[in-house]
Amino acid sequence: MVRYFEDYEVGRVYEPDGRYEVTTSEVKEFAEKYDPQPFHLDEEAAKESIFGSLAASGWHTASMCMRVFADGFLDEESSMGARGIDELRWRKPVYPGDTLRVEVEILDKRTSESRPEMGHIRTKLRGYNQDDDCVVEWIALGMHRRRDTNDS
Repeated sequence: MVRYFEDYEVGRVYEPDGRYEVTTSEVKEFAEKYDPQPFHLDEEAAKESIFGSLAASGWHTASMCMRVFADGFLDEESSMGARGIDELRWRKPVYPGDTLRVEVEILDKRTSESRPEMGHIRTKLRGYNQDDDCVVEWIALGMHRRRDTNDS
């Protein structure tokens, strides 16, 4: 079922079903390409870091949670992208073997003054590991298609 702008309730928390399994190979591949710091690339170097073992890049953590968000929350019919994110915070390290999930809280929403077919929804996304520890959070400034505005 397609969810349009009008279907999202301010204050509601959505819990998409998806999960993301963090693997050692993916942590290293992402780090090699985007964030080549020793504690993301090398197990021995990571042991001497504040993480104590190989840890995923915060950018990788956000990307993995974005995948769960996109697959389990965003609707390809009504999602129109985003204007950005605010207040990105990495709360706790993510390690190979962790399993990530997300929760999405609708903070507020408003119709677009310049584009009547679109509404703006501010959401707080929180990513959690298998122990229900919050590992990342941000506020997304999403754009969502409205139902046929000619019917109103």
